Amino acid sequence: MKPVSALQRVYSEPQLAKRVSALGRQIARDYSDRALDIVILLENGFVFAADLVRCLPGRVVCHFVHAEIRDVEFGGHDRREVFFTRTPRLEDRDVLLVDAVMQSGVTQDFLMKRLQESRPRSLRLAVLFDKPAERRVDVRPDYFGFSAASKYLAGYGLAGSRGWYRNLPYVGVPRGSRASKGRRARRGARQT
Repeated sequence: MKPVSALQRVYSEPQLAKRVSALGRQIARDYSDRALDIVILLENGFVFAADLVRCLPGRVVCHFVHAEIRDVEFGGHDRREVFFTRTPRLEDRDVLLVDAVMQSGVTQDFLMKRLQESRPRSLRLAVLFDKPAERRVDVRPDYFGFSAASKYLAGYGLAGSRGWYRNLPYVGVPRGSRASKGRRARRGARQT
């Protein structure tokens, strides 16, 4: 097994806890006394979502959705499609979609369109890491912890090579990668 030292720490456990707590406070303010249905996109979002929901003082219902990307032949051409496990019924509910990383935005955008079909009262998106430079669709998170430049993050629920490092309480990048050589990220949340 690779040693944990194969990762260069980028976000420490205290940094993550502080930022997730701040996101929780902002979400709690925005939803005040309303119940909140949280749809957690597995697999990367589970650790972030677990910490986030513990920061929310109100009534919370959690739903779990798994995305699978498949190559499908259609009309003689191969194309990629996103398939989800059954999405919950959310009519007239306040819904927050939670994922750990938003890169191209394709998966989140597609799932949000599917969730919108059930006519929720509101639908917002929270991610821990936003990578806007990699966006391929016009969707932005309503809440994000950090704006990250790195293409490869592991730890705190994010899988590294061979699925390793999800159990780490911090987030890092592989040693020797461009991201581990001094790139800094910013944090924030879009005002809604």
